[in-house]
Amino acid sequence: MKTLICTSPGNLEYRGAAKPELKKNQAILKIKRIGICGTDLHAYEGTQPYFTYPRILGHEIAAELVDIDGSTDIKHGEIVTIIPYFYCGKCIACREGKSNCCENIKVAGVHIDGGMVEYLSVPTYSLVRGNGLPPDSLALIEPLSIGAHAVRRADIKPGEFVLVVGAGPIGLGIMEFAKIAGARVIALDIKESRLNFCKEKLQIPFILNSAHSHEVVGVIKEITNGEMPTAVFDATGNLQAINTGFTYMSHGGRYVLVGLQKGEISFSHPEFHKREATLMSSRNATRENFENVIAALKKGLINPTPWVTHRIRFDQVKNEFESLLGPANNVIKAIVEID
Repeated sequence: MKTLICTSPGNLEYRGAAKPELKKNQAILKIKRIGICGTDLHAYEGTQPYFTYPRILGHEIAAELVDIDGSTDIKHGEIVTIIPYFYCGKCIACREGKSNCCENIKVAGVHIDGGMVEYLSVPTYSLVRGNGLPPDSLALIEPLSIGAHAVRRADIKPGEFVLVVGAGPIGLGIMEFAKIAGARVIALDIKESRLNFCKEKLQIPFILNSAHSHEVVGVIKEITNGEMPTAVFDATGNLQAINTGFTYMSHGGRYVLVGLQKGEISFSHPEFHKREATLMSSRNATRENFENVIAALKKGLINPTPWVTHRIRFDQVKNEFESLLGPANNVIKAIVEID
């Protein structure tokens, strides 16, 4: 079978490999769609934490079940997605039901090889039924689940103002589920095209385009009648944006770091302390999040179809991958098609 390997930052290479054989407690999938996410782009750039080379990228997957070890309700030929965070089941996080942040976690496409292949072997427990959703939608379940998990972590309540910094796919997922929770969402990004997408496709009423924190604070207070957001989410992974985000919280507010970068964050302790603020990270997602996302799509609460702005054939990914980094191409979500 054909695989695509990121051999080093900036370099992709097609290689042949043996089709995986069925093993105990494993399933064999024939890949149909692969979503390209920020993790993949950062790995290609050489800025992704937890990453080593060479590595097969890709963890946003829609695939056909070809074979499986053990009994299951999922039938051969069914289109599924996966929870790509493979866990140990023994550490304290796993014992507490938080396998999304397992001490020994192996994320497909990051710690171990991922989905840029024709066939992939995965743990049986990672399979998620597609419930009749099309492959494009199933390839978007994982990034949507990250957004759903972050909103759940923040315990968003109806009526509160929520600021989401970063209007890429993860930020969009946060906005969608914050809206479902009843929040009044404010989107902040420096890309006008992404903000227009938020306004037109997601009906986000409040959008801000500024890299200057004092300007952002002023406009936010105009929107909220003088108050700051009670919840702020960073979905950029940009160090400057993360550090600046501390200034956007209300007193008693929560700051949720969903984006990830390699450096050390810094903030004013007195400013943070006087707010009695809460700082939390939000990592990956749980099966409950995946199931809630699928239910939301089935009910029509979310329509991720407009997110897919670029499509690439698997045999063209090497040539076109770098173009996805170009701001002028206005990429929201790129999908790789194999079938």
